[in-house]
Amino acid sequence: MDIFLTGKLKISKTLFIFGKVNFNQENTFAMKYVSLPDDDVRPLPFYLTMEEYVARRFPDELFFMWQVEPTVIFGRNQLIDNEVNLSYCRDHGIAFYRRKSGGGCVYADMDNIMFSYIVSSDDVVTTFSSYTERVAQMLREIGIDAMSSGRNDVTIGGRKVSGNAFYHIPGRSIVHGTMLYDTDIAHMSAAISPSGEKLRSKGVDSVKSHITVLREHTDMSIDEFKHHVKTSLCDGEIILDAGDVERIMEMSRPYFTDRWIYGKNPQCSRRHSVRIEGTGEFWVEIDLKGDKILDLNLAGDYFPVGDIDTKIIEPLRGVTYSRDEVEKALRGLDPSEAVASLDRQQLLNIIIPDNNGK
Repeated sequence: MDIFLTGKLKISKTLFIFGKVNFNQENTFAMKYVSLPDDDVRPLPFYLTMEEYVARRFPDELFFMWQVEPTVIFGRNQLIDNEVNLSYCRDHGIAFYRRKSGGGCVYADMDNIMFSYIVSSDDVVTTFSSYTERVAQMLREIGIDAMSSGRNDVTIGGRKVSGNAFYHIPGRSIVHGTMLYDTDIAHMSAAISPSGEKLRSKGVDSVKSHITVLREHTDMSIDEFKHHVKTSLCDGEIILDAGDVERIMEMSRPYFTDRWIYGKNPQCSRRHSVRIEGTGEFWVEIDLKGDKILDLNLAGDYFPVGDIDTKIIEPLRGVTYSRDEVEKALRGLDPSEAVASLDRQQLLNIIIPDNNGK
């Protein structure tokens, strides 16, 4: 691995290392970027694994950009059949992978720049808000009227140009997301299947009306835009070597397994969905024996911040499926330790909606 300090930046796949952030000052970042030893385009799991690889090797705050061939990426807790049009993807050569972070399903291609950000923080709200505001500020520097919006988006004129998701590894938090320079709207619309409830919650009736692309707001080419990001943020360089690439490739193998991609959808007695504004959509699957809860699966686009099995599901196994009994079982629990921004009453209404319980 070679380390250089330079004010010049190459247009290549790069990783940036951030210092402390103060959004009220200009040029407050002390950064390095880490580049791969080549410009090869690799499968999406490589870059997800690269996040963990560099996060464990470097203690600093990190950011890198990457691009992939057409790919659908869905959240850790989502049901693939609900989110991905599998037949369309297979017919059109679109890859699909599950990531470790929560959040929703997204489509990426070579006109869509992916951003990854790594920080030593357990505060989901602060991490998201500081990161998305920095991204919005970077866009405003080139005259684009962008703003951070909702729990994890960057928007231009109320339409999303960047969506982000979040997950933990020991001592580190990773945020990654899209930056839509341009994209194939037809593929995006057909390959992913957001629920009607999710779109209605955003006041739109189609994927196309929900998003915008940078190409509509700037004359910069995609390489010029990437160059802007790098030159406005970075100083210094770390170059990963072929050995790093081999180790990352080996570490990425679990992402390619059917067990990880398709997940486990347990046999269930009851199934319903609930959307909590500001927290996410939940697909609830409950396996009952008589009126007792045998098992529970909480799928959806929410952001997990702790062990859901230990903190939510295990305390409900064996509990009678009624609002009174579930409410008793939830006393003393803090659901926000497992799911970001979720309180006990909301969790009760997720498990047993008002019109389903006794």
